[in-house]
Amino acid sequence: MKDLYGLIGYRLSHSFSRKYFSDKFQREHISNAEYGLFELEDIQELPELLEEQPEIRGLNVTIPYKQQVMRYLDELDGSAKKVGAVNTIKFLKGKRIGYNTDYYGFKESLEKWVEGAKIEKALILGTGGASRAVKCALYDMGIEYIMVSREASEHAVSYAELKEKYDLQDYPLIINTTPLGMSPHTEVCPDLSYEKLSASHLCYDLVYNPEETLFMKKAAEQGAAVKNGMEMLHLQAEKSWEIWNQ
Repeated sequence: MKDLYGLIGYRLSHSFSRKYFSDKFQREHISNAEYGLFELEDIQELPELLEEQPEIRGLNVTIPYKQQVMRYLDELDGSAKKVGAVNTIKFLKGKRIGYNTDYYGFKESLEKWVEGAKIEKALILGTGGASRAVKCALYDMGIEYIMVSREASEHAVSYAELKEKYDLQDYPLIINTTPLGMSPHTEVCPDLSYEKLSASHLCYDLVYNPEETLFMKKAAEQGAAVKNGMEMLHLQAEKSWEIWNQ
């Protein structure tokens, strides 16, 4: 019986993970492993999935369960504790151990992209599980940030407040951690004043499908440099594979 790995989340048609790992297995002549997509309408379905699929050796976790899944785990690695979210689960000797490889993938990708640039402030669009990894990475890189959400809270300003009280020129790095613009809903984007962006901006979208989101397109039209989340996906996936096999 082959070892089974896979992705849990809700609405997984957008995911490239199965193709990525299937291609990896073929490229590296790994014949005893398969990667599947396990769509869960509710995280409470996870125990049933694990009972039905006892050959599962590792799982990736995506929207909207990166925080909800934590209560089903036996241990948290330091990366998951630091971020407060889990995107990788390792099954070891009957234990379910949670990790966060989004932090690693985002930080390494961003550091390569902005190498040499002096960035002091950033905007993080969204407050979900993915934003937690981004926050930790920016903090460790010494970059101050403001979080932006649809509604203001203790930890975030609203898009309306951002437009009224903040100058986008003071925030050269803008990171979209929301699923806005993800296929198949490619016609939407975060509610920014895009006309106030310029060539001094770096706009990073964690979405990787489509290759160019509306957020990226609007930013690029103002001269901003843009990047999607494909490299981050690859980096975090490789880190997941390393964890599952160490």
